Amino acid sequence: MKNLLFVAVLTITSAFFISACTQEKPEASYSKPNIIYIMSDDHAQRAISAYSRELINTPNIDRIANEGMIFRNSFVTNSLCAPSRAALLTGKYSSQNGLRDNRDEFDGSQQTFIKLLRNSGYQTSIIGKWHLKTKPQGFDHWRILINQGTYYNPKFIENGDTTRYTGYTTDIITKFAIEELQKRDKAHPFVMLVHHKAPHRNWMPEPDHFGAFDSKEIPLPETFYDDYKTRKAAAEADMRVADMYISFDLKLNEGSYDKETGTGGNANFAKNAPGNWMNTLNSLTGKQRKAWDSYYDKINEDFKEHHLSGKALLKWKYERYMHDYLSCILSVDESVGEILDYLDEHGLTENTIVVYTSDQGFYLGEHGWFDKRWMYEESFRTPLLIRYPKSIKAGSVCDNFVMNIDYAPTFFDFASLNIPGDIQGESLKPLLKGQTPPSWRKSMYYHYYEYPHGWHNVHKHYGIRTDRYKLIYFYDMDYWELFDLEKDVHEMNNIYEEMKNSPLVDSLKKELTALKIKYKDSGE
Repeated sequence: MKNLLFVAVLTITSAFFISACTQEKPEASYSKPNIIYIMSDDHAQRAISAYSRELINTPNIDRIANEGMIFRNSFVTNSLCAPSRAALLTGKYSSQNGLRDNRDEFDGSQQTFIKLLRNSGYQTSIIGKWHLKTKPQGFDHWRILINQGTYYNPKFIENGDTTRYTGYTTDIITKFAIEELQKRDKAHPFVMLVHHKAPHRNWMPEPDHFGAFDSKEIPLPETFYDDYKTRKAAAEADMRVADMYISFDLKLNEGSYDKETGTGGNANFAKNAPGNWMNTLNSLTGKQRKAWDSYYDKINEDFKEHHLSGKALLKWKYERYMHDYLSCILSVDESVGEILDYLDEHGLTENTIVVYTSDQGFYLGEHGWFDKRWMYEESFRTPLLIRYPKSIKAGSVCDNFVMNIDYAPTFFDFASLNIPGDIQGESLKPLLKGQTPPSWRKSMYYHYYEYPHGWHNVHKHYGIRTDRYKLIYFYDMDYWELFDLEKDVHEMNNIYEEMKNSPLVDSLKKELTALKIKYKDSGE
């Protein structure tokens, strides 16, 4: 009997040790939260189903909102790729971090939230799009795309070494992010930036999502045929859907159309758009090209057969743009799901802040446009969803004004670090806990610089937005615009001329001046 009992105890004990050895090493009991910041490129709010179910279903991105907080009034300081990324890193406006438009190089020697978190014991990494021209600083590990990156077979620079990888870029970024999580030192908290290329122009979906929206009727936006009657700066812009390259943007091959019908926002690129598209297409592997042609050849053949023109051509352009754009987002949503699943499977969910956002908003045909840049709502707004089970009540909604300069101080606050005095954003921590500080901002300042150089012919402008009004000054034109957002939600009617001598305009201009002083922006 004793022998049998000994054998039983030995068996149970052995099983316990075998089980313990095969399980993942437990997480260290550090108090600071991990941070995963996921940022896509040009992801419009209404292309996330947590914001609107009109266009797409994004169950994984929605999960962050359902299990955390969705921000209904999230905005950027400068609606352009590189300036937005600099604002994220520094918590400062373009005038203070030195990166005003996409031509500038980021001064990596300056203070960033990444450096300060690293100094406090965090492991730091970035995977994906960087787009700041200079080498990343403050990261223990970085694996970044070259410039904008490509949708297929991208080149990555990893801590200085360049390698080309075969595959779809969104999937590759996700794979690298998971690898980074797997190899981390579990004795320390981590902050990882996952920056997707998608859904940036020129919107090339992966084969699994070809045709995903072919059966979906996507109505033209209410303002699609905007004539810009009271907005002369808008009338000069070159970013209409009508101006899209029929080749590079809309995937038509030479021989399927008579001539390139688009200007695309850049005269020099327009001259080479067909050739650039064919070079892109020819960069696919044989397997990728076969899958691509099996779907897009039918589109080319159909276009060649129907000889579209006028409004029929314009509607075709819009539908092709939207189908490709939305299909790219499906891959981003899957990526978010993979990362959330990893956190669940490895016991990291409770102590990890997960942020999903975009570097700015984007036009999905509103005002007849694609692209961004403007202080108008569609590009000024950006999605923002944050989950942190320890502090954020599931299903929370925030309607306060928040901006992308707020991310850095928020991370400092949750990491129990002092927020540097030169940071211009505000910590979102009280909002995430359901509390609104009495001093929370009631108005927002915006400044866009990239004119006349660059793309799309959008004039320089700065302005102020309150809960009801928006006042914009195009300073190279000496031209003002004023919108009553309560009565004119689509910003179609500039009422500045009729209101310019009113107490309202006087009050808005005084507040605008105060914000310029607060943010140390000369307005030039």
